[in-house]
Amino acid sequence: MRHRWRIIAVLALLWAATPAFAHKPKAIVLFYADDLGYGDTAVYGQAKVPTPHLAQLAKEGCIFRDAHSATPICTPSRYSLLTGRFAFRRPGTRILDGDAKLILPVEGSEESEVTLPVLMKRAGYRTAAIGKWHLGLGAGDAAIDWNGEIKPSPREAGFDRSFVMAATADRVPCVFISDGRVANLDPADPIEISYDRAERKWPDELTARTNPECLKAWGRPSDRQHDKTIIDGISRIGHMRGGQSARWKDQELADRITTEAENFIRQSAGTPIFLYFATNDIHVPRDPAPDFRGASGLGIRGDATVQMDASLGRIRQALAENGYDDTLFVFTSDNGPKVADGYEDGAREAWEGENPSAPYRGGKYTVFEGGTRVPMIVAWPGEVKPGTESAALVSQTDLARSLARIAGVEVPEGACGDSRELAYVILGRSAEGRESLVEQPAWGPWGYRKGAWKLIDSPDPQLYFLDDDPGERDNLASACPEKVRELQAELKSIISSP
Repeated sequence: MRHRWRIIAVLALLWAATPAFAHKPKAIVLFYADDLGYGDTAVYGQAKVPTPHLAQLAKEGCIFRDAHSATPICTPSRYSLLTGRFAFRRPGTRILDGDAKLILPVEGSEESEVTLPVLMKRAGYRTAAIGKWHLGLGAGDAAIDWNGEIKPSPREAGFDRSFVMAATADRVPCVFISDGRVANLDPADPIEISYDRAERKWPDELTARTNPECLKAWGRPSDRQHDKTIIDGISRIGHMRGGQSARWKDQELADRITTEAENFIRQSAGTPIFLYFATNDIHVPRDPAPDFRGASGLGIRGDATVQMDASLGRIRQALAENGYDDTLFVFTSDNGPKVADGYEDGAREAWEGENPSAPYRGGKYTVFEGGTRVPMIVAWPGEVKPGTESAALVSQTDLARSLARIAGVEVPEGACGDSRELAYVILGRSAEGRESLVEQPAWGPWGYRKGAWKLIDSPDPQLYFLDDDPGERDNLASACPEKVRELQAELKSIISSP
């Protein structure tokens, strides 16, 4: 009997050390939407916003009903996704300004951590980051020189090709960085950036306070954070001057990054690829191209969602046209929704009475379920059963180890410490997801899931049983004090562990 158990143990170790699949996909694409809520698209129940390409992806793959971003805000969610490590374990991973320094581990450093793109490179994939970055650039104490080579950049974090926004569309600098250099920059018109709180940094600077007549109707700021330099008729967070030839046009932003993704796919034909496509849609400022204005029944925010769906369709078409029929495609969002976030663009009025997190409570910045429970759809011809759904509890941190397993590459010891290897769950073949999930807050109390139990750990704790109460309305804390203490102890242990 003892020998029998030894054989079983050896076989289990061999299984864990070998690739999970007979072949790995020709392409792995991670399409990362921005501020897209669980209930924002027709696939998840919002009939007023047509998303036919997303619907087709869902028809071909598996819809996840309990998938979560690591946090309800952008920078730490992106960090956790690309490292398989909770952002709270590394200082400086809050929402970053456009001049912040790189927070991802650098390839080849002595750190035990590696990024998802580094793992994909080791598996033989050509890697690219296209779109929103928001993970910092450069290193050291000196200010970033936007007029020369910016290093470290996505290249040093594992991406062979990159074409990214430094941070977000509502933050300066409003330029694209192509492989470590600002694209289309005129050396005679150097870029200067500042994030001080001055109303006007330079005498000739146009801001929302000094020159409101220069704003587009939907570019009016609703707070003092978004009222600095006006670029393309929209005021931003932070001050910028120079770089006129390099500045983007907001109505062209989605088309520009989608074109770059198409170019990467076309130029890589015949080579395995890993594409991390992080769209700005539907984050503010929302200024969709004219073709998409009025395309939804829910104003400018719904129109931006239709534009996002069009980008998805174009990327899938490019994959099909360039021989990437065997693509593992993952669609998800960085956090829950925020209808109005810094601008008076009409979204608040258009969405009155609608819940973009439906049927859940909360959204971006909160640890109610709507803050981190996000749409996720996974498709892979021949490997994911079409038209299926999964209720498994999964975190975006799990993609690092799961995709590594699918790609047949080993994760180094000490790396991706919070990622769970859930390859069969991600592919819809198993319903055995995570047992528990930490919901890191933007600020305030933490959230913690244990199966259907949900704790919001505050001085007056909140406890919900989601199977009966998905909207988190019936606080059971006073009725179940032992369950509260149990979950508090588990949460504390996870947070305090290295």
